[in-house]
Amino acid sequence: MTMPLSENADQKTCDIIAVAQQVLGLEAKALEQLSQALGYDREGGLEGGLEGGMKQSFRAAVSLMHQAKGRVVLTGMGKSGHVGHKIAATLASTGTVSFFVHPGEASHGDLGMITQGDVVIALSNSGETAELSDIIAYSRRFSIPLIAMTRRADSSLAKAADVALVLPNAPEACPMGLAPTTSTTMMLALGDALAVALIEQRGFSANDFQLFHPGGSLGNRLQLVADLMHDGEQLPLIPPEAPMSQALLAMTEKRFGCVGVQNDHGALIGIVTDGDLRRHMASDLLEQRVQDVMTKDPLSIRPKALAAEALAIMNTHSITSLFVVDHTQPVGILHIHDCLRAGVA
Repeated sequence: MTMPLSENADQKTCDIIAVAQQVLGLEAKALEQLSQALGYDREGGLEGGLEGGMKQSFRAAVSLMHQAKGRVVLTGMGKSGHVGHKIAATLASTGTVSFFVHPGEASHGDLGMITQGDVVIALSNSGETAELSDIIAYSRRFSIPLIAMTRRADSSLAKAADVALVLPNAPEACPMGLAPTTSTTMMLALGDALAVALIEQRGFSANDFQLFHPGGSLGNRLQLVADLMHDGEQLPLIPPEAPMSQALLAMTEKRFGCVGVQNDHGALIGIVTDGDLRRHMASDLLEQRVQDVMTKDPLSIRPKALAAEALAIMNTHSITSLFVVDHTQPVGILHIHDCLRAGVA
């Protein structure tokens, strides 16, 4: 009996899902092998043909890139080249000056883009990509450090390189074992590992990251409190011995729904909010002293903190304004609407 069309479709969908799960499983296993390889010394080794030494090679590669006086140049053909583009972009966005040179174009003049002081990272699964020969020869001739990323330790590329990052001999996810899948995934992940290791080496901070990501939602999230806060004459501040009538006038004039309490040394010691007014509502409220009504030790934030951090504090504590304090001194105030207008979320 012929199976209904809907059942045929369901069967085909199940087969497709099974294929997808198999691919992801193979690539996940390869990444696990790559991670394990970083824990093996020269005398070690893993099953599947990987020679020992990935730990030392990785450290050497990071050291070469960190100490380079020039740029990090990525190169590779085909799918390896596409991965090289991405690694170069990741490095550039995290503080390591980097770019991609196509090996074919390099042979027709673009070798001039690579100078002494640079470091070259060449990607090739087989390590025998013919188009890389001119870049390899050029790097050797002018003593430009060469890092190889390949799956074959005995390849021409690995033997010519100063440092060889040899990938585990994991099978490609392609059923014919031909299309670059698992190998390019490992290259991409290893490139991320190099970039993040360099972040740690350079002490690259969120503030540095913002310089390279000023646009879009990421740029918005990386804005600093100091960029959005109100300061100077806009700050609602009052001394603790002042009457509440004066505090109420300051709250009305500045329109932040609160007033900060500053002692003789200039330190922020308290805050009076709309909520404090309601809690102390009485016929003599305006005659009371600010210090008798204020909430002591108010929440605050540093001027160099991310605006997203300030927004999180305001949301967590259900407040709409946050004083910005530098070494106990109030230097600004941030309203929740300032964050929302700036696209911080």
